[in-house]
This record gives sequence, structure tokens and C-alpha cells, in this order.
Amino acid sequence: MNRQIVLASSNQGKAREFKALLEPLGYNVVLQKEFNVPEANEDGLSFIENAIIKARNAAKYSNQWALADDSGICVDALNGAPGIYSARYSGVHGDEKGCNKKLLEELKNVPFEKRTARYCCALALVRSYDDPVPLTVLCSWDGNIGFEEVGSGGFGYDPLFVVTNRNCTAAQLPPQIKNLISHRGRALQSLVYKLEHMSR
Repeated sequence: MNRQIVLASSNQGKAREFKALLEPLGYNVVLQKEFNVPEANEDGLSFIENAIIKARNAAKYSNQWALADDSGICVDALNGAPGIYSARYSGVHGDEKGCNKKLLEELKNVPFEKRTARYCCALALVRSYDDPVPLTVLCSWDGNIGFEEVGSGGFGYDPLFVVTNRNCTAAQLPPQIKNLISHRGRALQSLVYKLEHMSR
């Protein structure tokens, strides 16, 4: 099998992770920019809603199967913020350094044990724009927010996310380990299982 899936994202970090997990299984992953797909209006109130919105948008303009990820970090001391607004927490979409700086400022007086957080990842795959039964998955990854950025791998909040029981940040994990245990890695594994077992 060699099926093309359009990834509803322009994030190169995400693209690397999706390609690493899906291409060995026979799926050819291409970014939506290859089809000139405009950005979707992410007006959902949850990760799942936004993932479906983005997947349908990519499928509409590409006429291909489309896969979208909506993910972010939810911090307990901030009542779940930044949540679905993780990518634009600083006020500028995709400003990773700015987002990390703001998160540290928001938590400056919070001790480590109360800086619990989780990465959340929602995946949605549609086989057409009007697919009535999108394949969806939701996974989370527990940790704490550190006091400074540590590590050079990964992207987003990875240098601040201290992984539970690992004594390191997500940015310090080798990619192959991160792809196995992260919110996105486990969500993709679940999605692949659904793909392999759905009726054709």
C-alpha cells in the first residue's frame, strides 16, 4: 500500500515526527502547502474540534485524505492554560521563544511540585471533506514545567517540559524515544492501529 495523506500543518517539527511514524507503514505524508491549502479558521473550543476543522479544510482543497493534529500544553496551576491557544500564547502564532518566556513568567512564584502539566494531542483523519466518521484519537503526556529551557531537541514547549519519571525535558530525549512515549507518538500509534483495522 502507498497512500498519500495530506498533513494539515506547516510546522516542520510536526512533519518530521509524522513522516517518521507513518512513512514506514506505506503512507506518503505531504504538507498541505503542496496543495496551496489556506489556513483553517480554528474556532473550535477543544483540541478534537480544531483537529477536525483543520483536517476537513485540507481535504477540501487537496481532494486527498487529510490528517490534522491539534496539540498543546495544559498547566494545572493556570487552570489548563495555554491549552488550545498554546501556539499563540505569546500573542504571535508560532513564536516558540515568546511562548516559553510567557509561561515561565506566569509560573514564576509556583514551586516545582505544583507546576504539573500535560501535553495533549488530538488527531483527526478524514477520507474526504464531508467524511461523516472522522478517525479521531486523543492522548496526553504528563510532566512538570521546569524553571528554564533545557535541551536542544524537539520544538515548542519541549525545553520546559520535564517528563514524569525521566528526570529530563522532552527536548533532551532522543527522537526515537520521544516518538514512542510522547502524546503525539502514542496518538499516532493509536491512529495507525485504527487505520490498519478499519473496513475498506
